[in-house]
Amino acid sequence: MSSAAEQEAVQQGRADGGRSAGPAAVPKGSRHPVPAVPVWPGAPTPLGARFHAGPDGAVGTNFALWAGGAEAVELCLFDGRGAGSRETRVRLTELTHEIWHGFVPGVLPGQRYGYRVHGRWDPWTGARWNPAKLLLDPYARAVDGDFTLPPEVYGHVRDWPDQRVADTVRDERDSAPFVPKGVVVHDDDDWADDHRPKTPWADSVIYELHVRGFTRRHPGVPEELRGTYAGLAHPAAIEHLVTLGVTAVELLPVHQFAHEDHLLARGLRNHWGYNSIGYFAPHAAYASSGTTGQQVGEFKRMVRALHAAGIEVILDVVYNHTAEAGELGPTLSLKGIDNRGYYRLQPDARRYADYTGCGNTLHVVQPQVLRLITDSLRYWVTEMGVDGFRFDLAAALARSMHDVDMLSPFLAVIAQDPVLRRVKLIAEPWDVGSGGYQVGAFPPLWTEWNDRYRGAVRDFWRGALPDVRDLGYRLSGSSDLYAWGGRRPYASVNFVTAHDGFTLRDLVSYERKHNEANGEGNRDGSDDNRSWNCGAEGETDDERVRALRRRQMRNLLTTLLLSTGVPMLVAGDEMGRTQRGNNNAYCQDNETGWLDWSLLQDPGWRALFDLTSRLVGLRHRHPVLRRRAFFSGRAHSADGLRDLAWFTARGTEMTEGDWYAPAASLGMYLSGRDIPGRDSRGAAVVDDSFLTVLHAGDRPVDFVLPGPPWARRYELVVDTSREEQAQPPGTPHRAGAAVTVPARSVLLLRVAD
Repeated sequence: MSSAAEQEAVQQGRADGGRSAGPAAVPKGSRHPVPAVPVWPGAPTPLGARFHAGPDGAVGTNFALWAGGAEAVELCLFDGRGAGSRETRVRLTELTHEIWHGFVPGVLPGQRYGYRVHGRWDPWTGARWNPAKLLLDPYARAVDGDFTLPPEVYGHVRDWPDQRVADTVRDERDSAPFVPKGVVVHDDDDWADDHRPKTPWADSVIYELHVRGFTRRHPGVPEELRGTYAGLAHPAAIEHLVTLGVTAVELLPVHQFAHEDHLLARGLRNHWGYNSIGYFAPHAAYASSGTTGQQVGEFKRMVRALHAAGIEVILDVVYNHTAEAGELGPTLSLKGIDNRGYYRLQPDARRYADYTGCGNTLHVVQPQVLRLITDSLRYWVTEMGVDGFRFDLAAALARSMHDVDMLSPFLAVIAQDPVLRRVKLIAEPWDVGSGGYQVGAFPPLWTEWNDRYRGAVRDFWRGALPDVRDLGYRLSGSSDLYAWGGRRPYASVNFVTAHDGFTLRDLVSYERKHNEANGEGNRDGSDDNRSWNCGAEGETDDERVRALRRRQMRNLLTTLLLSTGVPMLVAGDEMGRTQRGNNNAYCQDNETGWLDWSLLQDPGWRALFDLTSRLVGLRHRHPVLRRRAFFSGRAHSADGLRDLAWFTARGTEMTEGDWYAPAASLGMYLSGRDIPGRDSRGAAVVDDSFLTVLHAGDRPVDFVLPGPPWARRYELVVDTSREEQAQPPGTPHRAGAAVTVPARSVLLLRVAD
């Protein structure tokens, strides 16, 4: 808890707009005067800016910055905002274990600050110090301002005539007027009133969404809150999530990020946010309440509101690279603090090792970089309340010196950390470097985005699978990838679509990407879409094509939600969201990238939402659909019934030859009698048994329903050939009889007896 002196100082700081005694003492007419306040030694830990009571109860802020090879560090305090802002430079003279530090009395929460770091300019050896550039504190907990990237924010002369050597010419112009500042934040929240849902992995249903895009057009959210953390916390937004039944939201990046220069030049902005520059700061543009520290409290209130609704918060985090790009990128933070200490460099140290496709790669093997990442992760768990992380290009973090190494320092530290090993950890298990594709290779504790699931399911429903072997593995938990080292079926995060690529509606409406609005000549985005437009490219008035597309969407969603593993939905797929064929809408901060909530007023799309919600509800009610252990495929009783069985349309069990033969149909039987494990009271887990019939052919097929010991009678639960689903289930079907499965459809049948 704060001391009385701290609390009084915080209130005074709020009363005068967050200004502190330091900048207030700057003499008029002097831009960089000698500070009028003393700088005490302070402490090297914790890193960042921490407001507290110092010696003799004096309140102020301790500043600590790791800058290993630097010759000097100046703390820069700013009074006021905009063109009239005055800067006071304070030299930090204390150096402990490569950390420059000092306690500045009188500096209160709301104070804006940055650093200037002195050292050699020698790009040929990777040294890029330039004190003319104001640098963002890597540990800043709030950031005020936006990155506009004029020439002044580059450490080199960006417009040098010979671009081949431009990065070697130091730019002496002051960047301070053009860059955001860190903000001192006072945080004494102990989260005593928060109740984390702690949803088990096997019970999880993830919903990937964008804070701004999800709420920007929501009619039930007040206009002033749309596109913000407060908007996502609004009851109208949460009601949709609760009705759908998801257990976790996976937020596209909310760390402070910058817009790339090439986007700004085209009048665009980075919408997705995979261009981080502040790993402790909630992105300020998503705050409705202010950007001088208020964004921290607003983010926390959002987390609390979601937790109260039983929904966990998972952050998509980008620790593999930063917004500073390569040698021709801007100097915003780490590049100017210690370029060689933070980034992987090539043998030619002017150049960056780029395993990310974004110009640079953080050097996670370095202790200070590993500390930055793990400190950031722990902060978001312990002080911001989040429940887990999805790591963008996680293979880049698992590289030791060059190769991906599953015994790397990063993975080892995570595995033993008492905070991080208890939260949800999701890897995007690849990067763009050699050997970077690592699906199935991450160790226990980790789950993975399973793109082999995405590929197999897409290919099956567009008629491109040569046989059904791969589909069988994906439907049953991908044991070929994850049944090792104690991993479980929920190691596989199953998805058909993600933020990156076509939406579900576009997946069945376009065979080619249409990214012209991105301004890159339609060269960006993947060409490997594995999509089928159902007979017409793009939107059409042909009702037969439209009906087929809606059926294909039902097929894909039903397959996803009936598969073993953890399903991930993408915001808007449940109601027919389209990006008009753009499969890389990273820069579309407009109606292309925002959810169109009016779709729910269309009966056809409302029916898709209702089906999705119903399928999610089925998962929650039936443990046989969310198993915690892999299937054995063996009989556990005298009658020969097994926990998993596969059937042909003839009603016979699949033989080895059947798996290798071309097929458009597959039956999957899940026994609720043979679920391993026990409930919380030690009782056996028993559930209904189900038969799922998937048929991707363009003609109906008569599928013989397996008889004893599998069943004597079945009841229809879901039929994707129908826009509206029967409630209650339809007419019972006798085992051994043939049921007609319509073209391109899924039937889910419950064993009645």
